[in-house]
Amino acid sequence: MRLSDLWRRATPKTPARHAADDAPLLTSLFLLAWAVEARDPYTGGHLWRVARLSRLLAEAAGLDQGQVARITIGAFLHDLGKIGIPDAVLGKKSKLDDTEYAVIKTHPEIGHRMLAGHPLAALAEDAVLLHHETPDGRGYPFGRRGEDIPLAARIVGICDAFDAMTSTRPYRSGMPIARAMEIIQGELGRQFDAALGTLFIGLQQHPELAHIVGHSDEGIPLQRCVSCGPVVVRPRHAVAGDTLYCPACHSEYTIAAHDQGLVATGRQDTARALAVAPDSALIGRLVGENLAAIA
Repeated sequence: MRLSDLWRRATPKTPARHAADDAPLLTSLFLLAWAVEARDPYTGGHLWRVARLSRLLAEAAGLDQGQVARITIGAFLHDLGKIGIPDAVLGKKSKLDDTEYAVIKTHPEIGHRMLAGHPLAALAEDAVLLHHETPDGRGYPFGRRGEDIPLAARIVGICDAFDAMTSTRPYRSGMPIARAMEIIQGELGRQFDAALGTLFIGLQQHPELAHIVGHSDEGIPLQRCVSCGPVVVRPRHAVAGDTLYCPACHSEYTIAAHDQGLVATGRQDTARALAVAPDSALIGRLVGENLAAIA
């Protein structure tokens, strides 16, 4: 059976909607997801990367444009439930203990409850609720197995794990792409869907992959804070001379001329660091591209 057939079996039919009417609704969900990500100083750009990786994998699986768009939307919203996770757990600089990990494991159900009753819930609920389920039944929150896990959740689960492996954390550096692919290879049929995981490994030489890993938007690489290590995200609209702040230690940087990176000013400003505006251009682009494909 083809992956596209699995999708059609797993996706309920919903009445046709108009993209223009839905754009403000989806924008509000994306803004909320962005606000959740902004609380975590160590994962800047995670939602964009998982959305882009999920799009690549869905396209490789031969899904049609509408299906690809739905998976991309679900991928951007997959961590919505982390809004209910305490800052002490979400921003911890070392590995989580068992109690803290149990708290983190509640985020899929929190996100699903947040979506309940929303007009666009069907676009994202599988990815939000089930992206940590695994084929071997050892995932969470329900321990589903194999094809009982919806296709969207299986795709997002692979891409979420890959981005976690290739992203830098306070307690470790991000893995090279090749090493992350080796781990996925070793977990096929257990942590990762075998067919989808094999397709994803086949994307290792895809030219777009290197432009997603380590980036927060198309052509915008992440910057590292020289003081404490977490990432500093540069919005697309930022220009030379603009001020950016580390989300963890609040160190201040200015953007150097001629795209020469960031220059530390030696100052800190907690208030400005916490008042980062959402990247409305990135969000608007994602909303427009994906709703147009669904309509």
